[in-house]
Amino acid sequence: MIGSTPISVHPDTARYLASRLVTTALIVFGAMLLLFTLSNIVPGDPAAILLGPQATPEYSKRMISEMGLDQPIYIRLWRFFSNVATGNLGIDIVSGRSVWGMVMAVLPYTIALTFSAILLAVITGIPLGIFAATHRGSVMDNILAFISVAFIAVPGFVIAIFLLLIFAIWLDWLPVLGTSRTGDWLDEFRRMILPTVALSLGWVGFIARLVRTSMLEVMGENYIRTSRAYGLSERLITYKYALKNACIPTITILGLGIGRLLGGAVLIEIVFARPGLGRLIYGAISERNYPVVQGAVLVVVVVFVLVNLIVDLSYSAIDPRIRHGSGGAGGNA
Repeated sequence: MIGSTPISVHPDTARYLASRLVTTALIVFGAMLLLFTLSNIVPGDPAAILLGPQATPEYSKRMISEMGLDQPIYIRLWRFFSNVATGNLGIDIVSGRSVWGMVMAVLPYTIALTFSAILLAVITGIPLGIFAATHRGSVMDNILAFISVAFIAVPGFVIAIFLLLIFAIWLDWLPVLGTSRTGDWLDEFRRMILPTVALSLGWVGFIARLVRTSMLEVMGENYIRTSRAYGLSERLITYKYALKNACIPTITILGLGIGRLLGGAVLIEIVFARPGLGRLIYGAISERNYPVVQGAVLVVVVVFVLVNLIVDLSYSAIDPRIRHGSGGAGGNA
């Protein structure tokens, strides 16, 4: 092609990307194997639970056959991997609907709740951490430390119950349960406030403490002292030079944070009666509905792994020593 310039990729970058993709594939494979194993060792007769105590032996036998539980375990394992490889997550044994369709119908609610929570945690936790670091040892620093530890220690579902009692029932400021049924975006936003706050508060405290610690470490580096010697303003040094390196550990932890929040969303969705993967998985486990459990949990695992892959690649872009193998994750550039 005339005038085109071939795109060159650094060998270390290519090796790093390839290793991360292989690791991601192995993690997904291992998660699928573990998920299948756990689904098959859970006690209880799924046919009896689904059909109820009045089920006849003939109906139970037919249900077991339809679920494929009368097949040898290696055949079921092969069928599970084959279906996933072709994008088929199976059929809901209760409604006969596609598991993929059921998961995709509720996944946007869980994704919206999770990313709203992580966004709130970031835009709240980072400023609090910066303030605590720049006012080290002050009364406000001690107060923020106490609040941060309290947020981390209290489980999200406990915070959710208190928020529900105070703001939805006692003060009657916000809707109590569910999602908007009218398509009103303002109503949906108001219904998202309490679940988002309940899910994010623990991570607000965690990010605030992490940013504070990182900022204090970075502010003691030689290049920061040199910047001060040149007469640069403290505000410029803090926000332009120190904050970038201090946020690197925070970026790394966000990948784990999204995974933890996806798990925490299960209880939050149940408390606030919101549709989502949490309620879907909870209901499927109660019914021993293996196809729905496997499909929904697998989607959660894949989302978690992909988010961590993106975070890892972003981290290596910010700190090239990671992909070139010349430094640890905790170093400062």
